[in-house]
Amino acid sequence: MLAQFPIAFAAALAAVVLFRLLAVGTKRRRPEQARLERDVEPIVFLFRDRVLVDATSPARLLLSVMPGDSDWQRVMGWLASRLPQETGLDREARPPRLELTGDNGFRLLAEDLGSGHLRLTLADPTAANAGIVVDSLSFAAMEHELQILRSTIDHSPMLAWRQDGQGHVTWANSAYLQMVEEVSDGETQWPLPRLIDLPAATLPAQGTVQVARRMQVRNDQHGRWYDCHIHDVADQTVAMALPADAAVRAERSLREFVQTLTKTFADLPIGLAIFDRDRKLQLFNPALIDLTGLATGFLTARPTLFAFLDRLREARMVPEPKDYRSWREQMNSLEAAASSGRHVETWSLPGGQTYRVTGRPHPDGAIAFLLEDITSEISLTRKFRADLSLGADVLDALDDAIAVFAVNGELILSNRRYATIWNTPPRGTLEDQFAHWTAACGDSPGLAALRQAFAQPASDPARNGAIAGPTGGLLSWSLRSLSGGRTLLRFQAMVDLASVDHPVRQQTGQGSADLPGDSPEQSVAQQA
Repeated sequence: MLAQFPIAFAAALAAVVLFRLLAVGTKRRRPEQARLERDVEPIVFLFRDRVLVDATSPARLLLSVMPGDSDWQRVMGWLASRLPQETGLDREARPPRLELTGDNGFRLLAEDLGSGHLRLTLADPTAANAGIVVDSLSFAAMEHELQILRSTIDHSPMLAWRQDGQGHVTWANSAYLQMVEEVSDGETQWPLPRLIDLPAATLPAQGTVQVARRMQVRNDQHGRWYDCHIHDVADQTVAMALPADAAVRAERSLREFVQTLTKTFADLPIGLAIFDRDRKLQLFNPALIDLTGLATGFLTARPTLFAFLDRLREARMVPEPKDYRSWREQMNSLEAAASSGRHVETWSLPGGQTYRVTGRPHPDGAIAFLLEDITSEISLTRKFRADLSLGADVLDALDDAIAVFAVNGELILSNRRYATIWNTPPRGTLEDQFAHWTAACGDSPGLAALRQAFAQPASDPARNGAIAGPTGGLLSWSLRSLSGGRTLLRFQAMVDLASVDHPVRQQTGQGSADLPGDSPEQSVAQQA
């Protein structure tokens, strides 16, 4: 027995030492092992009738970054973007255990626990919870950048989404989700529907960007227009639709305005030709064809300004110049004057017609030319001037002095005889004429009667009398009312004092002005 004791004691001692070593090693590895166990905690969701009742810490962290309204919609949308096929979890008749595999080894395990409980277990070998250690500063920087990108894309007014080769939407931003809710009466559908169908012909090549045609998204309230930009990333297509409602409204307003202008220009009798900054014809109306006689095909071919003017010269629709050099200099001056400011010319054509050509500058260096046929206007003006000249000649041929006063007393018309008798300017007022008459023949009773006659109403018949003339003769005057409140004053010579011998003057040698108590008008009247 004593011989076996040392052996047993040595074995016991070795066991104690080994246990202590194992304990020390276990204590040294225990914090790291506990940390790794916490890092590799699985992602598990527990739903009851599509309501989240419990989840692990990684699952809650993942849920906080998922887009969507409810927890169920967030998880379903996140799974739809990572699984190539439908999960079928939204259906009531689903298998009690369902396992699906996605890209890069992603796995989904769905277990029906009864009483409406559904447990979802997610496993991603490439995720951080698979045991990959990341530096804390790098992880914080990545989270900060991810937060900035997510906030930026969620607050963007444009629709952004990704779709795979089969056309299934795998990701969308908040604006896209809001539009889906508007289209589907406030309910977010998974998988997400395609609001805009991108034609296959518009899909660009790898790494290029292409603008698709403008497309409209319709719902019950109104339709919205978008300009789609698409490009390929890996095996999916990224599409961004920029709102284009303002551009569509502006284009529609511009189109309606152009149509209105076109209809207005078509009814104008004035020819219109608008040339751009390169001096090419951009717009013309039918009146231009009627006035110039140019062919429609020539005008629709957008000729240059000088080609247009040369064709007018060939058609003899411009003033005939002495030579071609002077013609080009004249047209260059016309173009320069029209581009710098409003320019008006009158063209007397060889055929007897008269055109008024107006050049006006337009924005961005364009020029507009207006051609107006003023032949009838010129003829009417010439006839009117001829009638006025004839009337003036008739008035000047009369022996009576004629003066016409406006309602405000302004002298508006007088003949040559009036200017000869009174030697007054052809313009002035009634008061100016009275002052001149008083200075010429004195303040006599006849002049006072004339002033009183101007103050009488036009219906009074006693608006005539006599007045001493500036040369000593007797002038009879009469007033007649004309249209527009104007008044006609007529002076007529009655007796010339120089040709009448007064009896008293023959006996005494004195003039009539020396007779006491008699005015020149009374003396001449007695002699007559």
